[in-house]
Order: sequence, then C-alpha cells, then structure tokens
Amino acid sequence: MSTTTDAPRRPARPLPWTPGEVERRLREIAAERYHHRHPFNLRMHDGLLTPEELRCWVLNRFHYQRHIPIKDALILAKLDDRDLRRSWIRRIHDHDGRDGDGSGGGDDGERGDAGGIERWLRLGEAAGLDRMLLLSGEGVLPGVRFAVEGYVNFCRLATPLEAIASSLTELFAPDLMVTRIGAWERHYPWIEPEGLRYFQVRVQQGRRDAEEALALVHRWAETRADQERVLAAFTYKCDVLWSLLDAVEHATATGSADAG
Repeated sequence: MSTTTDAPRRPARPLPWTPGEVERRLREIAAERYHHRHPFNLRMHDGLLTPEELRCWVLNRFHYQRHIPIKDALILAKLDDRDLRRSWIRRIHDHDGRDGDGSGGGDDGERGDAGGIERWLRLGEAAGLDRMLLLSGEGVLPGVRFAVEGYVNFCRLATPLEAIASSLTELFAPDLMVTRIGAWERHYPWIEPEGLRYFQVRVQQGRRDAEEALALVHRWAETRADQERVLAAFTYKCDVLWSLLDAVEHATATGSADAG
C-alpha cells in the first residue's frame, strides 16, 4: 500500500481576456472615473463658469499640455522597434509643431503646423491670458504640478506596455472635445473662435492616437496579468486627470487661484 500523497496542484493561471473584454473593462472604468464626469467639467459644459474660472482652468491645464511631448519622448525612448519610433514621434510633433511659419491649421500634419502647444497658447490669448504668463508657469497650482509630475514620472519608470496603456484615455477624449467645442460656442461667445482650434484639431488626432495605442496594447498584453496592468495604468491616468480638476475646482471655490 502506497503511503505517498499527491503533490498539491498549483492553481491554474487565468486565461487572458478577449480584446473585446479588455475594451469593455476600459469603458467601464472610464464611465466611472474619466474626467468627463468631474463636477468642474460638467459646470464648464453647462455654461456655469465665470471668465476667471475658465482662465484658471486654461492656465493650469496648459501645465499638463506642455508636458505631453515630454512624456511621449520618455515612451519613445522605450521603443526598440524603428517603425514604432517613427510612428510614435508624430505625437511629439503634433504638440511641439513642425518646421514652417505655423500659419496653417495643422490638422493634416503637414509642414508649417504650429502644434498643439502653440494652439493652446492662442486659446489662452483668446480667453484673455497673456502668453508670457502661460509660458512662465506662474500661477500653476501645487496640486496640478503634483499630478503632472506624477504622470511624467510614471511614463519614465513604467514598462512600455503600462506607459502606452496610460494614454488610452485618448479613446474617450475626442467625444469630450466635441462636447467642449459646442459648449464653448454656446456659452462662452466672448472667447474668440480661433481659440477653439486646439480642440478641433485634437478630435481627429485623438482618434488616430487611441487606435494606435489600443492596437499595441492588444498585441503586447499576452497574459491576464498583463491585461490587469493595462487596466491599472489606465485607472491611474484617469485619476491624474481627475486630480488636476480637483485642484482647479478647489482653488476657484476658495478664491485662491490667480490666473492673471
């Protein structure tokens, strides 16, 4: 009679989700945590912000905008495939601009594109802010600096999969931009129409960038653990955007913001 016992079996590793299930979970997280639901954005789109509140948001959001090409450069340095680098570098050009006089609309990506940072500076001017104030960083709230620095450091330290997954908020940004354009045209007619150009251009760019990033995530996330890291990175990015608005909302509610 044998006295040996069977070795304990290791629990089976969970199978990866299908791409459709990953996207469903991303949408589920976004429905709860993406900043389209933030009270400040809701008030913005309902036309309830004062000019001072809107300027505070433009100034502080610019601190985030100007760091987008920096985080994309950090992601670019992680990519060991030349074709991927050639594709990803386009995101840096989209924000920093391309050679030329910058007078064109820039939505076709041709030479002479002023870039998203320049378009945001023009948005600030249309809202009554001096571009030198925006470029100086004066008046940026500590909470906004903390959120943006955290996101840049995340992209610096994370794996390529996690860094790119954090950019999947672009899946939901274009619809938010469309809503914002309509709201600003209706409720804030004192802002010159040229100021809306940033949002108009990003609708198309955002959809293209989201499609590219999602394809990479599906290709690289081979295991359930990989996919869970994708969801965690996406959740973190949603929290960054939400925290930025928390800081602006608190400052405008308490009168501690200074947007010139």
